[in-house]
Amino acid sequence: QFFVFCHGLLQLSQLLVSGYLKSSISTIERRYGLSSQTSGLLASFNEVGNTLLIVFISYFGSRVHRPRFIGCGAILVSLAGFLMSLPHFITGPYEYDQSVASMFSNTTDLCQPGVPGSQGNLSDAGCTPHAARENHEVLLVMFIAQALLGVGGVPIQPFGISYIDDFASERNSPLYLGILFSVTVIGPGVAFMLGSAMLRFYVDIDKVTGDNVQLTNKDPRWVGAWWLGFLVAASLVAVSAVPYFFFPREMPKEVGESFPFFLSDFPLVLLRNLRHPVFLLVVLAQVNLSAMVAGLATFMGKFLERQFSLTASLANMIIGAVNIPGAMVGIVVGGAILKRFQMSLRQCSAMCILGMFLCLLLAFPLLFLGCPTQKVAGVTYSESSEFEHHALECNLQCNCPEKAYNPICGSNDIEYISPCFAGCRVVNINADNNTVLNYTNCSCISEKGLAGFAKPGTCGTGCSHLFLPFVVLSCLAGILASISHTPSFMLILRSIQPEDKSFAVGIQFMLLRVLAWMPGPVLYGSAIDTTCILWEKKCDRKAACRYYDNNLFRQR
Repeated sequence: QFFVFCHGLLQLSQLLVSGYLKSSISTIERRYGLSSQTSGLLASFNEVGNTLLIVFISYFGSRVHRPRFIGCGAILVSLAGFLMSLPHFITGPYEYDQSVASMFSNTTDLCQPGVPGSQGNLSDAGCTPHAARENHEVLLVMFIAQALLGVGGVPIQPFGISYIDDFASERNSPLYLGILFSVTVIGPGVAFMLGSAMLRFYVDIDKVTGDNVQLTNKDPRWVGAWWLGFLVAASLVAVSAVPYFFFPREMPKEVGESFPFFLSDFPLVLLRNLRHPVFLLVVLAQVNLSAMVAGLATFMGKFLERQFSLTASLANMIIGAVNIPGAMVGIVVGGAILKRFQMSLRQCSAMCILGMFLCLLLAFPLLFLGCPTQKVAGVTYSESSEFEHHALECNLQCNCPEKAYNPICGSNDIEYISPCFAGCRVVNINADNNTVLNYTNCSCISEKGLAGFAKPGTCGTGCSHLFLPFVVLSCLAGILASISHTPSFMLILRSIQPEDKSFAVGIQFMLLRVLAWMPGPVLYGSAIDTTCILWEKKCDRKAACRYYDNNLFRQR
């Protein structure tokens, strides 16, 4: 029982490390200027290390000191977690364009007529060869960490489960495995909650004092303390790893027979299972569903942030507290119905089809629940040809830095990418906490012939009224889809020869990894990238996306 407790704890903390990355992905994109395709590849890269080794490990399972192997794997996972946070410590502080860099500097992105090109230094400062190299180092470290995370995770699940199954009594074994299974489902939820908590802190909380942070977490340039969660999760894994070095190689129990399984049989068994139509079809169906789940898990938070103008922290909170528990409910309900009605294989497949069909019906309206991107002058919006001309005139003499990004919301409900772009000449500062109150005397924001004013920050999509229906529908659709989880497993386990069981499950997970969990986030990320309207430029290369076409983002 102590082993089951330790293993539950270890699996939870391991999932914290891998799940936490998904919760902070939009933050890491913004901090290091990554496209969603790159971040999707990063998020699924741990599967690479995992897949390469899983077959060998499952094969040698009974011949090694399993607890010790699990402990070593856990230490690798913990190392990977600490490595993930390393980029924060090797790079300088996060830099963003601001109207008042500090009380002492005179660089600004206000409109300053007659100061030609003085502000060119606002955004190009970070473009030394050193900065470009730094960015490559960051990506390299993160990809290595993800690969390590995959390798370290290999022995944890198969060895733990086989160890428990070997030494627990037949009566208790299902209970113990059920406990572990529920932990693996709760894990990602906890990871998103951890993300929600950590992203409320400013990224450089350890490098700058609170007074110098002028961003609020509602600002589109806000970057939360993404690295903190990795330190927490990695420390938890390290603590959970300790007991494994003290468990015995074997525990006393009535010894059941084990199936000898030799490498020479490998191709034969593989072909036998892959030629089995039920096995193949169900696994392919699971592959399609899992690819969707993998992509959604990675980018759902980003989607909520963009569509409904939520903070990253709140988006993670919703996913961790609503969507993931919904999926758990679905899995439990599916298992309960199976048990209650003792279903045949045909009934199992009917239940899967029904669940998926109802899920599609509920998910269909999600295509339309959202709003277009807010009006952004010169990006998504121009009132008329006269407006284009006017836009040139009204900020022509301002000599604005092209790349500046310090969005403000005009009193006319149009967003401008910087105060200079809106032709604002005056900034009013709240003396108490050094934050910007508003910008006035803006020549591009004209109301009734007077120069208008603007508030710092984005205008938002004005979509908050659709947020609740979206969450409710997506949660229900998730419950219905996950009802088919247990019956589809049953279809696989009952349709193949008993001696092939463990091997068939191995093949199943292998196919899921290679066809779903690896490509899923990359495909999703690429699809999201195609909907970007304005890219941030870093050293003349595309970095993170500033504005998406929200309608296209939602539909694709």
